[in-house]
Amino acid sequence: MITIIGGGLAGCEAAWQAANRGVSVTLYDMKPNKKTPAHTNDNLGELVCSNSMRSDSLSNAVGLLKEEMRCLNSLIIQCADATKIPAGGTLAVDREGFAAAITEKIKSHPNIKLILSDEIAEIPSGIVIIATGPLTSDVLLHSVRQLTGEKDLFFFDAAAPIVTYESINMQKAYKASRYGKGGDDYINCPMDEQQYNQFWNSLINAQTAPIKDFEQNVFEGCMPVEVLAKRGEKALLFGPLKPVGLRCPNGDMPHAVVQLRQDNSDATLYNMVGFQTHLKFGEQKRVFSMIPGLENVEIVRYGVMHKNIFINSPSLLLPTYRFRNDERIFFAGQITGVEGYAESASSGLVAGINAAHAALGREDVVFDIKTAIGALADYISAAKTENFQPMNINFGLLPPLDVKIKQKQQRNEAISQRSLNILKKA
Repeated sequence: MITIIGGGLAGCEAAWQAANRGVSVTLYDMKPNKKTPAHTNDNLGELVCSNSMRSDSLSNAVGLLKEEMRCLNSLIIQCADATKIPAGGTLAVDREGFAAAITEKIKSHPNIKLILSDEIAEIPSGIVIIATGPLTSDVLLHSVRQLTGEKDLFFFDAAAPIVTYESINMQKAYKASRYGKGGDDYINCPMDEQQYNQFWNSLINAQTAPIKDFEQNVFEGCMPVEVLAKRGEKALLFGPLKPVGLRCPNGDMPHAVVQLRQDNSDATLYNMVGFQTHLKFGEQKRVFSMIPGLENVEIVRYGVMHKNIFINSPSLLLPTYRFRNDERIFFAGQITGVEGYAESASSGLVAGINAAHAALGREDVVFDIKTAIGALADYISAAKTENFQPMNINFGLLPPLDVKIKQKQQRNEAISQRSLNILKKA
């Protein structure tokens, strides 16, 4: 039997993979009696930040990762595909429907016993997967600290506001996807130079929520919009507000564009793309209402920041996500230093397969580093331990091709095809 602690993306994926191999699994989650500061509902697999799993193209590394996971019957990708909503070339989901689908699959699996409302304080005996995420509870974190002997590492993640569609002024905003890819899936709020300068000045001078001394380190992959803005007057123009490929309906090129992405199946809620923030709630309302089209915006979920915790995995884990100093223990999810929804689920997939093999007395499965799954596992287990930082999947983690291809998209697609061929032959 395998015990899994944590019912997020990684824990659910690990449970699914192990159970499908005939192993009995007990999955613990502390909901609904206790939630982390980032969680709001009682379902498993809740998305606490964006509702997007990013690009679905094989010219993008995360698109390759998801395709590999489809080949391996991933629960998370299966549920994402089933609850997909329009988002151009990205895989975005109805977050409520997505979590509900995962919960139903886990509850109905004959080999999975789900135990809710139990907060695990100590690491159980037997084969265990710790998939408690970047918001591991303090009581279990104490046990993890004792196990690893490592000081905790911290980074900070930020969630963007969600607004209602009916509060968006579509007389000023317009629907379009960048370069016309994927249809009119985004709502775009254009700014001229004067509007942008006024917005930028208000943003960098807005009040933020109090930050404790240990909260000063901001993770680059999910940087608050006000922190990015303070890096320079044009920083946003090369980030979330870049206007390229988003001409207005009259053909004019705006100076800056704020994009809103559909957040639910009914298209009644939209996420402010790239607007993760640590501003005070009142300041969010004031500053974001300066954006053309959002003058009377209704914010149904304000942007928040929350603590994220990860271990120094290269010194602690094998590429199977097995703990080096105790072969019965595995880790999975963002606590390992993978960053992103698909990446977290991928780590759960590998940990679940290998925990099942351990229970069945079979050999470990180490994925080829020429696959996205294997490259990510290799990174968390073999990266330099000095200043180890969380990482999204990217083509830089995979070995280069044997032949040179100058065009980037064609080169990336060739790398993806190589990876899929390797995976299908394994």
